[in-house]
Amino acid sequence: MLTDKYSRRFTYLRLSVTESCNFRCNYCLPDGPDCVSRKEELTLEEIRRVVTAFAQAGTRKVRITGGEPALRKDLTEIIATCKAVPGIEEVAITTNGYRLERDLDRWIDAGLDAINVSVDSLDAGTFQMITGDSRLDSILRGIDLALERGLKRVKINSVLLRDYNAAELPQFLEYVKTRPVALRFIELMQTGDNRAYYQRNHVRGEDIKQQLLNDGWVQTIKPTTAGPAQEFTHSDFAGRMGLIMPYSKDFCDDCNRLRVSSRGQLFMCLFASEHNNLRPFLQQDDPAALIQHLQDVLQGKAASHHLHEEFTGATRHLAMIGG
Repeated sequence: MLTDKYSRRFTYLRLSVTESCNFRCNYCLPDGPDCVSRKEELTLEEIRRVVTAFAQAGTRKVRITGGEPALRKDLTEIIATCKAVPGIEEVAITTNGYRLERDLDRWIDAGLDAINVSVDSLDAGTFQMITGDSRLDSILRGIDLALERGLKRVKINSVLLRDYNAAELPQFLEYVKTRPVALRFIELMQTGDNRAYYQRNHVRGEDIKQQLLNDGWVQTIKPTTAGPAQEFTHSDFAGRMGLIMPYSKDFCDDCNRLRVSSRGQLFMCLFASEHNNLRPFLQQDDPAALIQHLQDVLQGKAASHHLHEEFTGATRHLAMIGG
């Protein structure tokens, strides 16, 4: 089991397969990605090797992220490869949903268990202002299709933005009234290139939490392989609401996830100042060497991300590692 010096166990791998994205979300990539990085993306064999090592060290869940993972033409093969690794119990992806209607059945056939779709507004005009894309209707149809196909979990991620969607809580609540989805609001995080935008648009998740509790929502206990969201249920709603609040007290205490970038860099924290290159260990089929390396470097994992001190580390934007 991968364990750090604070006795945190890591059973959840977030694996980025590309930094590229075809959306231009104003909180992440308003000017588009540096597509040069695509030449350095992990190969399918390197992906198998890294997932195999993590699985042998106790990882049970893999989330495939980006950028936008559906830009990889071999995404279906990546899903199948991850699911075929002994010890991996769940394979999920996080996507902007632009290929959901078209490719979901192929992904499910390959072994996909769960999906997170980024939907920052349920209003088509606001959605386009945030993302630069006009395909909201298709994305929402794709989410309904995922529910019909019976995926283990269907989640929607929405970044809280004061100038754009902060007043849309009633619309989001109406959406989950009849749909068994988990809709999670994510507090905007400051990265290396969004300081002014962050200061203008940050909304406290704690304020939303108090509103939910006042309206009869009840906080639930999450499983050990779950991500950082606090989730809430209500007897009158088919779906759940969630909050990811990285600025909340003790946010890092139950950290259970490690991140590997599309270039083979280990991110021990989303906001670490330095990253560790795993690529030399992926040139041969020797999971034991990589596991030993992971165990060694994990002892240097910090107790907290220090976002409260405006420390953003080397993360220029969230597309680098998929959040």
